[in-house]
Amino acid sequence: MHVSFNWLNDHLDLSDHSIEQLDDLLTFAGVEVEGIEQKGLSTKLVVVAQIKEAVQHPNADRLKVCQVDAGEGSLRQIVCGAQNYKLGDKVPCALPGADLGGGFVIKDGKLRDVESKGMLCGASEIGQVDAVDGLLILADDAVIGTPVVEMFESDTIIEVEITPNRPDLLSHTGMARELSALTGKARKPFDQASVETTSAAADVIKLSAPERCPLYTATKISGVTVSDSPEWLQTKLQAIGLRPINNVVDITNYALHELGHPLHAFDAAKVDGALDIRLAADGEVFNALDGGEIKLAEEDLLISDTAGNALALAGIMGGAESGVTETTTDLILEAAYFTPSFIRRSSRRTALTSDSSYRFERGSDPQAVLNSAAFAAKLIVEIAGGTIEGPTAVAGEAPVLTQPVTLNVTKLDQLMGGSITLG
Repeated sequence: MHVSFNWLNDHLDLSDHSIEQLDDLLTFAGVEVEGIEQKGLSTKLVVVAQIKEAVQHPNADRLKVCQVDAGEGSLRQIVCGAQNYKLGDKVPCALPGADLGGGFVIKDGKLRDVESKGMLCGASEIGQVDAVDGLLILADDAVIGTPVVEMFESDTIIEVEITPNRPDLLSHTGMARELSALTGKARKPFDQASVETTSAAADVIKLSAPERCPLYTATKISGVTVSDSPEWLQTKLQAIGLRPINNVVDITNYALHELGHPLHAFDAAKVDGALDIRLAADGEVFNALDGGEIKLAEEDLLISDTAGNALALAGIMGGAESGVTETTTDLILEAAYFTPSFIRRSSRRTALTSDSSYRFERGSDPQAVLNSAAFAAKLIVEIAGGTIEGPTAVAGEAPVLTQPVTLNVTKLDQLMGGSITLG
């Protein structure tokens, strides 16, 4: 799992701890740190430059010889192979000596016998996510000569291996809770959304396989506008390696990595009648969101509708036909608890894995179902607009997974040789 240091700081002030100290704390607590990656630039030698001239390279059809203003008082010549810019555009310019990471240091040189004093950069070359093929075009009001490091947030990503017995750590909230205990620092207050519930009518949710899905909830939200997510949300997802899709899908992914409980959103217009949580028919075909066509077995759990349409392979992946797109106006937000062993079995058999299945098969917290739904629904309304239509419909009950732990005082005294005083 990838953990963003900036994201952790939303929950816990770790400014007085270095990444190395956090690495040691987690390692001693049994959480294996597999890697640490710096996101963004650490050098001030990548600056805002404006392209003033671009002429054909005399010895290469796909290269241009550019003259750029990097705020140095004179133009700098750089050979560039990108095709997506025009004269007057402002782009990142890596000056000689700039370290772009991985041992890649910019130097003066020649490309096809033409002098090039630096490099014009795409997004990935300065630690951002490429939205287009070519250079990163900066805002028109970007000040020439400004170090690009001042324009983009840097972050440190910690890659951790979570053992199967610690599903509580599979979120930034969970990791913050662990680090709070390890550092003695209090966590910041978390504004938890409230949720109203009602018992689901048969024409809303039908639990046909309660042993596989003891608890299923659905929240109806109408009048949403599906579009790109705000920058802060895209930045959080990109930091941990997720590609932003649209505001609704991004919010469900954000809630997953914030709270640790998977959610799924259906386009309500593509749901015919009630949601039926049922076992698949042997040989039934499911068209997965990733484009794959999966032949199911009787042991696989489906979210379907009254008409029998397979909307999702429960706890693993949504269907290709029922997902949220830019034409969606009404949606149904799913939050549920699925029995881990059955999710694990279906995931292995179908060779389908996802962030959701990874958590469900290790055991998500059934008590977090409604809180996660409320958190995501509130964000959807704030970001995508719309209205939450009445209370959240609830079918089934959350299983109680905790129980009292009995201490055998006599055995403890024997093991410790009476060194512990009981009283």
